Amino acid sequence: MPRILVVDDDAAILKLVSVILARVGHEVRTSTHPVEALDLLQVFIPELIISDVVMPYMTGLEFLEEVRKHERLAAVPFMLLSSHAERGDVRRGMNLGADDYLPKPFTPQDLTTAVDARLRRAGLSQQDGVSLEARALGTAQVVWKGENVQWVSRKALELFFYLLEQREVTSWEAAEALWPEKDETRASSLFHTTLHRLRKSLDNDAVGSSNRRYTLSPELAPEYDVQRFERLADQADHHRMGLEELRELVGLYGTFLPGVDSPWADDVRSRLEGRQLGILGMAARLAGETGKHKDAAQFYQRSLTIDPLNEADWSGLAKSLEQIDDPRARLAMRREAWWISDLD
Repeated sequence: MPRILVVDDDAAILKLVSVILARVGHEVRTSTHPVEALDLLQVFIPELIISDVVMPYMTGLEFLEEVRKHERLAAVPFMLLSSHAERGDVRRGMNLGADDYLPKPFTPQDLTTAVDARLRRAGLSQQDGVSLEARALGTAQVVWKGENVQWVSRKALELFFYLLEQREVTSWEAAEALWPEKDETRASSLFHTTLHRLRKSLDNDAVGSSNRRYTLSPELAPEYDVQRFERLADQADHHRMGLEELRELVGLYGTFLPGVDSPWADDVRSRLEGRQLGILGMAARLAGETGKHKDAAQFYQRSLTIDPLNEADWSGLAKSLEQIDDPRARLAMRREAWWISDLD
């Protein structure tokens, strides 16, 4: 699905545009400040950017100029939102490299028509893009050719994600991972039955085999949310990210394949929890260093929902809450997890 970044300092407009586009199936990210949006663009490359023209601190035209300075963003379509009184700014924007503009006020139909037209001109549409999307963070879903896959069995879905994680396996490795409680003969039989069901759910050529080793067909070229999360986590480890970038990255995380009860899935969960804890730690420290103590407290709290015995996070939470005079600082000092509601 095409990804769209919307930038506007008006929260009401931002919400309106986000809801309209999300309802027709677009993946939408939003920002109320162009500077924060530039940080976000270091880890999120959209197929379209929509920006208001008149904003404090940095106008939409200045934001456009900054976007076009980056080689990997130079070709991203850019649409301006403008009122009638800003037509002169729109002309300047088009000269600076904007691709289109949408006058305010606009209807939902005006917005979706303009966005669809721009995406078509860029060679994209809601139905185009990757043919296979695999989502395992906080869900267990596969979208193929724009449709949710209807799995013949739950185990077929699990085998699909196991192959995504392992890349190449023998029948015995898969059988042992997915049916550890079964004997070798029974596990092998279950594997071949489930493999047949996986192929039936997707395509007969979805899984290839050679020398008794099985892999997902490279022609599927799946977009896998776990791979994206870990790729961005690697960037965070090696290159200091801004707070908004880290916040975006934290938001990508979710429990791996909820409902799947297998040792191999538990191993993946443990790996991803470790990555998330590292990102949350970086975000909490950066928020504290920049005086955003409420944000820091939220990051520490999220860490403690994963690892409730981490003393460093408890100390960081207590300190951050003290900085904003939150009475729950005393609970944090006593290591009492309230967690009834998130920090607002």
